[in-house]
Amino acid sequence: MNFLTKYLLLSLLSIGFSQRVLAQTEQITVKGKIVDEVGAPLAGVAIFVQERTSGVSSNADGKFTIEASTNDRFVLKMAGYNTLYVAAYEINENEPIKLIKSQIEAGDDDNVYIPFGLRKKREVTATITTVAEKDLPQLPLSTLNNVLTGRLSGLHIQQTGNRPGTDDANFLIRGRSSYNSGQSPLVLVDGVARDFVDMDLNEVESISVLKDAASLSWYGMNGANGVIYVVTKRGSASATKVTFDAQGGVQTPITLTNPLHSYAYAYLYNEARQNDGQSPQYTQQDLIGYYSKSDPYRYPDNDFPSEFLKKASPVQRYVATVSGGNAFARYFTSVSFYDQDGLYKGGETPAYNSNTNFRRYNFRTNLDLHINKNLDVTLDVGGRVANLRYPRDGNANFLTAILTTPANAFAILNENGTYGGSSLFRSNPLAMLQARGNITDVYRTLLATATVRQKLDVLLKGLSLNLAYTYDMTGLYTQGFNQNYEVYELISTNNYQRYGTQTPLNYAASSFSGNLRNNEFWGGFDYDRTFGQHGIKFSTRFQRAVSASASRLDDKREGLSNRASYNYKQRYFADVIATYSGSQNFMPGKRFGWFPAMSAGWIVTEESFLKGTKAIDYLKIRGSYGWVGNDAIGASRRFAFNNYFTRGGSQYFFGTGYSSVPNTDQLDLANPDLTWERALKSSIGFDAQFLKQSLTLTADYFHENRKKLLTADLAPSIIGQPLVNINAGEAQYQGIEANLNYIKTINKFTFGLYGNYTYAKSKILQLNEEGGLPAYQTQIGFPIGGVINGSGTVRRFLISEGLFQSEEEIAAAPVQRFSGAVKPGDIRYKDVNNDGVIDNLDFVSTNYSDIPTAYFGFGGSAKYKGFDVNFLFQGVTGRTIQINTLVNAGTSSTGYINQFSAYRWTQATADEALYPRLTINDRSNNTQNSDFWLRNGDFLRLKHVELGYSLSANALKKLKIAQCRFYVSGFNLLTFDKLNGLPIDPEMPEAGFNSSYPSLATFALGLNLKF
Repeated sequence: MNFLTKYLLLSLLSIGFSQRVLAQTEQITVKGKIVDEVGAPLAGVAIFVQERTSGVSSNADGKFTIEASTNDRFVLKMAGYNTLYVAAYEINENEPIKLIKSQIEAGDDDNVYIPFGLRKKREVTATITTVAEKDLPQLPLSTLNNVLTGRLSGLHIQQTGNRPGTDDANFLIRGRSSYNSGQSPLVLVDGVARDFVDMDLNEVESISVLKDAASLSWYGMNGANGVIYVVTKRGSASATKVTFDAQGGVQTPITLTNPLHSYAYAYLYNEARQNDGQSPQYTQQDLIGYYSKSDPYRYPDNDFPSEFLKKASPVQRYVATVSGGNAFARYFTSVSFYDQDGLYKGGETPAYNSNTNFRRYNFRTNLDLHINKNLDVTLDVGGRVANLRYPRDGNANFLTAILTTPANAFAILNENGTYGGSSLFRSNPLAMLQARGNITDVYRTLLATATVRQKLDVLLKGLSLNLAYTYDMTGLYTQGFNQNYEVYELISTNNYQRYGTQTPLNYAASSFSGNLRNNEFWGGFDYDRTFGQHGIKFSTRFQRAVSASASRLDDKREGLSNRASYNYKQRYFADVIATYSGSQNFMPGKRFGWFPAMSAGWIVTEESFLKGTKAIDYLKIRGSYGWVGNDAIGASRRFAFNNYFTRGGSQYFFGTGYSSVPNTDQLDLANPDLTWERALKSSIGFDAQFLKQSLTLTADYFHENRKKLLTADLAPSIIGQPLVNINAGEAQYQGIEANLNYIKTINKFTFGLYGNYTYAKSKILQLNEEGGLPAYQTQIGFPIGGVINGSGTVRRFLISEGLFQSEEEIAAAPVQRFSGAVKPGDIRYKDVNNDGVIDNLDFVSTNYSDIPTAYFGFGGSAKYKGFDVNFLFQGVTGRTIQINTLVNAGTSSTGYINQFSAYRWTQATADEALYPRLTINDRSNNTQNSDFWLRNGDFLRLKHVELGYSLSANALKKLKIAQCRFYVSGFNLLTFDKLNGLPIDPEMPEAGFNSSYPSLATFALGLNLKF
């Protein structure tokens, strides 16, 4: 039984069980009474059975009588009060039903999900930003990364890859206060650790970013980097809903190398050799042959990117969902299919296809069972199957072949039909697609969660027992075809030299790998009670998590999380959180610690001195303070508190025998005091509404100080053995963030504007550095984004002073000791320490950072009758990129000649030259890390535009559907940068160059149906 069959069977059993519950019904007469919060009867409340349009209203005494079935669920509505859903069998005329008066940020749509809890926005004192699924664009993208970019303050998403199925991205919340690896935020789906990027958007109800200590200390040692909290959809509380979404479109490359033609390449290669004092590689006859293209076999002129990359590739996505239920059971089910083709062309053969392709099937069923008035059970089952196909040599190797191979390297096909190649260039792109085979990775993921909530009012009113258990499994199955080819180099007329060995097509060895099982258990109690104007909520949970894989020891975590909330008059709020959390990454006896936090909020507009004012509708001031931890400190090895030995390569002889014995080496000495990073977070902000609640503004100031950062050990090496890294580093960040939203309706025209902005500046406070380091080389006080890793290695740069123009300038300048000989056209560097020599002592620390200091998003929407339009801009500032690896790309085989070489220095181009002279052999002077290769990485991007049309109500009535909308959308459409015409993507500088897949724009048509 395959994975898909198992999933479908489990889903059908779950839905079948719910339908069985639905079927067990009998007719009853329901009598009830509705009161307000102080117990006064409410007249005129509309009471109707869900999915029915008719109903009754409460009388002057708040009483009503209605005929229904035991399975029915009532909807109670009244202007100025929150809608209430209640099961028919739970209504008792002797127990009044209480409706809660609607308050600002406490209405039907103002729910905020917190770890294992639900609050109204009004009650939240922590800093949490949320976006609902309905506010996110429906796009045919392989991951959810791009959908969120620019939409949530405090969340920075930097795209790092574009290959089909691998839209890689780095997430950062607010800022970075650690220079170690392991700084990604914790991702939670329905409260437990799971990845979310491969989910389909229609599975999601909302996505929140938890940013301050009050929202993060619940997760103790795992929360310092922030949390992305995803909530999945559940069954409709009011009606059965069926939806269908379809998108189809194309993806086109935005940035792509523009390779040199053969003549230009050969000319520049000769120039580089001449600069090295060598004879030309290509004769005048060769140059004429390349220029005239007289012989495509002897003088080939290939445009490999155009030959092997399509101008556009198709993409499509289809999603269907069904949700509904009654008083006893509710369900939500979704099924989706996504298909993304790659840009490679020429890979289809009768036996296999080696073009990249990604297909994914997503499934989800969330089932809520109301067993009785005291017991609720949920069963959530999700899964996906993804097939990722790519060439046998791998995407990186194939892209290297088409993006870096010189145009004149060989004829793709020789005159006799064989694959072209040479002793230097043996990777023929056509052969890599048609005669090497392919690989298909099949990923299978099953996610299951069961929760139980048992009310314990019999013991203490408001008390409940809550249990949750997850069982997640992921596996990777690899299969494909294997083959090898030979290439032939034309030596003379009909005379070829062969390289490589041809092998016949065969099935590649299949394998299972990457099998992973994750289990989480959360168990504890909740208490929720109101005493007059005092509200008290308390939650406590014990957590145990295990991650198991056959290739390593199990990862285990434990913790005890506690949260107490208090409010007075729904005006003053306070929260206290304390978590006792541990990780096995540290020495036994030193694995656990406390992570306390507190927060408070005050709704100022409820005070008499502001109540009734027209200038402001709502103002809440809030703040938080507390500790959070991070155990993913990037140690050089796991369990670095232990000493380890390894078998060495040396051989020794003992005794009189001739047999050698391998030696044993000790690794870095253990650090038994290794511990987690400690982040002290503080935040203060406000939420405000103006202009009759049409304008919403939130703003926060935040600060984080992180201690115990892993850094290099500078203990004397007298014993000849280094120590693993130690917790002696310290850093901080501070900044501000804001969200603005405005929506207005004038007659039939509705429009809105929104925006968010985050500014965060980091600084290193303590870092073990080499003894005797000059003050200008210290990294302390500089941004964290300039540090490479936890070993303390930093990015220092030489200060460039243009290019040398003559031998006289070189003779008068300090000696530069990075190459054998400095010549005109080489980069000139500043003698920082004035010792007459340019060497390692002239590198300086700078404000270089590949992490932006500010990131933002803004956009708008408008709707008139059936037409609607919305757009989003996204951007970053304060980011620096380096182009050294782009301009100096290549190998000695290619001569380091590429499209940027056309802008090199020569005597004739000295005034407008952008880059140093060409050279092949002695390159070290011009490839040093220096500010010559740094560029401004700021950009503003039109991320998304969508234009839609919805059918009128009359048309919908004739078609018997609830909604029908057609739309066209574009993604990654325009980019504005400060690169002065440099043809690269400022977010991913190497996209489309070297071995990187091009950045992509997406254009799609879509259809949305609701029944």
